[in-house]
Amino acid sequence: MSEQNAKGAVLVVGGGISGLTAALEAAEVGKDVFLIEKNPYMGGRVAQLNQYFPKLCPPSCGLEINFKRVKDNRKIRMYTLTEVKTVAGSAGSYEVTCVTSPRYVNNNCTGCDACTEVCAEERDDDFNFGMNKTKAIYRPHEMSFPMKYVLDKDACSADTLDKIKEACKYDAIDTDMEAKEFTLNVDSIVWATGWNPYDPAKIDNLKYNESNAIITNMEMERLAAPNGPTMGKILRPGDDKEPESFGFVQCAGSRDENHLEYCSYICCMASMKHITYIRERYPEAPIYVFYIDLRTPGKYEKFREKLMADENTHFIKGKVADIIPEDDGVTLVAENAVTGEKIKQKVDLAILATGMEPAIKSQAASLGLDVDNNGFVISNPETGMISAGCAKKAADVVTSAQSATAAALKAIQAGK
Repeated sequence: MSEQNAKGAVLVVGGGISGLTAALEAAEVGKDVFLIEKNPYMGGRVAQLNQYFPKLCPPSCGLEINFKRVKDNRKIRMYTLTEVKTVAGSAGSYEVTCVTSPRYVNNNCTGCDACTEVCAEERDDDFNFGMNKTKAIYRPHEMSFPMKYVLDKDACSADTLDKIKEACKYDAIDTDMEAKEFTLNVDSIVWATGWNPYDPAKIDNLKYNESNAIITNMEMERLAAPNGPTMGKILRPGDDKEPESFGFVQCAGSRDENHLEYCSYICCMASMKHITYIRERYPEAPIYVFYIDLRTPGKYEKFREKLMADENTHFIKGKVADIIPEDDGVTLVAENAVTGEKIKQKVDLAILATGMEPAIKSQAASLGLDVDNNGFVISNPETGMISAGCAKKAADVVTSAQSATAAALKAIQAGK
């Protein structure tokens, strides 16, 4: 087990937009920064979006410049496929044990793609939420950083592994790689571990696993993305049908005492954005939005008003109580909270606005983190444990970046 020391250093856990921002802010005022990420690439959830607010930019808009800044900054040491195992010590003197899982591809990789051409086995593409497959050796996505392939060794036969090794003229394939454990000595830790979409399978009445005509809001992002499983075409998974009608189920798991008690903040705006995706491809398709409340704060009110003026987009105040799978689509069942009328609306594709759940939730206790009742990490500048972005609270991209800047400011003062 190796040990790395850097006096006054900051550890940033999580390489999404919050982690990247916090790492850069700390490094650019002279702090040594260790930036770790559990995925084989940086960028987090933002990398999976088709567009994000406020300008409805593609992820490349904000991520590429940050990737370049990280690459050019010698104060930042970056580790992918890496997670925190244990934390010991106190502010100004933390000893953090980390574990890096094997990529089975070393730094010689040039991304030439020769390995994928000879690879016969495939794996589910987790970047696209399993809606397509990649070869067992793959680049996570087209703008992934670092630009290195990853080998799913368990998905390969011995014969395929031999062929992959032979095809690589740069000797970049190392199937003998093992997990590496190392220790970091740092003054403070920024927890920017982000969020996971709430598991829709836990919401029994919404029948997520019973029909290909039911997807989540993040799956919608991938369907609409040019680098997604359908190259930007919004098609129904399973049969690739062009949907003729759409239904949005708001607060799928959020504001529900049996699931997530809180409002996940981004869901209303995400669905509004998804309506614009649909309108670009299906200008006349009827759209039905079932909601409890519409939360489009501040400047986004005009954005909402424009969409609500569309005569083919119908907003129904009422929570969906049931989804009935049909041979060709699903029927959404709800009660109109204004009129009291029971509604049954058949659609070709239903989109569940699933909420945000803090990704660190299940590990927080073992790592000694203080969390609130919903699993979000509570910042404590006095102890040098700082939370940022969606590890701190449900938030959009802009708020997360602002939160990360504030976290960096607190982290660089810890231990003084």
